[in-house]
Amino acid sequence: MITTIDGALFARMIVHGSACINAQKQQINELNVFPVPDGDTGTNMSMTMGTAADELGKKSFTHVGDAANATANALLRGARGNSGVILSLLFRGLAKAVKEKDVIDGRDLAIALDFGVAAAYKAVMKPAEGTILTVSRLSAAAAAAAARENAAAEYVLEHALQEGLVALEHTTEQNPVLKKAGVVDSGGKGFLVILQGMLDELRGLPLPEGASLPEPKRQDKADFAALGDEDITFTYDTVFIVRKDDPNVNLEPYRAYLNSIGDSLVIGESDEEFKVHVHTDIPGAALTESAKYGTLELAKIENMRTQAEDLAAGKHVQSTDDLDEVEEQLEAAEPVIAAPEKKYGVVAVAAGEGMAAVFRDLGVDGVISGGQTMNPATEDILRQINATPAEVVFVLPNNKNIIMAAEQCIGLAEGKQVVVIPSKTVPQGVSALLLLDPDGSVEDNVSAMTDAMAAVSTAEVTYAARDSDFGGFAIKHGDYMALLNGQLFDTQKSQDKLLKKLAKEEIFQNAEFINIYYGEDVKQSEAEKTLKLFTAVCPNAEITLLSGGQPVYYYMISAE
Repeated sequence: MITTIDGALFARMIVHGSACINAQKQQINELNVFPVPDGDTGTNMSMTMGTAADELGKKSFTHVGDAANATANALLRGARGNSGVILSLLFRGLAKAVKEKDVIDGRDLAIALDFGVAAAYKAVMKPAEGTILTVSRLSAAAAAAAARENAAAEYVLEHALQEGLVALEHTTEQNPVLKKAGVVDSGGKGFLVILQGMLDELRGLPLPEGASLPEPKRQDKADFAALGDEDITFTYDTVFIVRKDDPNVNLEPYRAYLNSIGDSLVIGESDEEFKVHVHTDIPGAALTESAKYGTLELAKIENMRTQAEDLAAGKHVQSTDDLDEVEEQLEAAEPVIAAPEKKYGVVAVAAGEGMAAVFRDLGVDGVISGGQTMNPATEDILRQINATPAEVVFVLPNNKNIIMAAEQCIGLAEGKQVVVIPSKTVPQGVSALLLLDPDGSVEDNVSAMTDAMAAVSTAEVTYAARDSDFGGFAIKHGDYMALLNGQLFDTQKSQDKLLKKLAKEEIFQNAEFINIYYGEDVKQSEAEKTLKLFTAVCPNAEITLLSGGQPVYYYMISAE
């Protein structure tokens, strides 16, 4: 049995743990529902550990204190997401405990694990049970008990892992969100995957191609569709690094401020810098306040609501990891600044060529591709605004998740006034556009377009990506679903039954105008059948059938 750990062995243990978490990151992503269902814990922990593995590969270590300190520093800078920051704190505390050590045994390891847990709990403003914190705390307690029996490092780490597995199984019952989704905590499992890798290296086992922990009794994939928007309190996952002006600066006032504007707050720090992870609706305020304590170096902001929606729909989840590809595309495109040739111009966001054609036919100057599963960035919208030859450019986001990105363009366009009409659906955008008066004032146009938009109700017909129980509906994979003004209206096995029930709804029965936009997966003959259905059920409305070509939604149906 291995009794001690030196610097070289500790470095190899970290590299082995990094390889294990990388091999299992997708399984861990599929468990990720707390604190928000954004499906990125495995990726975040893997990339966090990867920074340490890369750093440790650059030099050799003799003293365990040096290797642990290099690990902690790399993890702090590379920490991603809530789980990554907590992971960095666990190793920061560990590094402090072994700072002066050349070699450590099981007793030293147990003390170091306890230091790590203390550092993590101190940094988290509102520790929650049933998380990586719980698993790490109980693992450290088991390590301390084991060290009193046997001081060998292998013995202590083995017992820490065994107790951690028991603690992981209990996380489901400790956390209501985990219980609702039927899974164990993703961060806790990720932590144990890393410990398993470290133990494997201690025992001389080879690096894994696909290492695995004993499977918990719970299901191995979270039911993301069971988690509604109400399970996300704040919208933006905000992470940033600040270089301190003063190594001894007191961060407690800043911690209290961040806690007042968000949750899931974790702050990790070294003598030179600190890293913040917080969920908030006002990330700009968090960044601005940080200037009182140092210089902002790096920042990452992601919309957790759109990520959760994409997960529930089985779609690719966009994150800042996609920015390199986007940046390459932006660099390849020469920016165009169009001189004003008219008073008003319009830019609209639309998914599907048919939707884009509708807006072009109505005279918009530019259409940006985007929608529920592909949100354009502020820079995409700004580029189209700058290319519009008008003094005032109205922007129609046509999706609630794009409105904020559009509003960031206000004041950024070169020589142009930007006005965002906060349309949440394409039909709202179309109705607003029809009320634009080329000779009217900006104020009158804003009023008229906003009123027109508010008078539009929109139904969207799609499908269920997986089984779930949501909003009182027992939804099965493949069921047809109808949303009415963003709320779940009904689900049916038959699309015809669903459409007929929708047509009988009071909103459509009282409508003067109904527009039916059919999507890319709907044949024209099927769309014409739907037109006949609405014509029969809604005889008092003027009904128009249009090819929208939109993805995801079979139909978008508006009523005015």
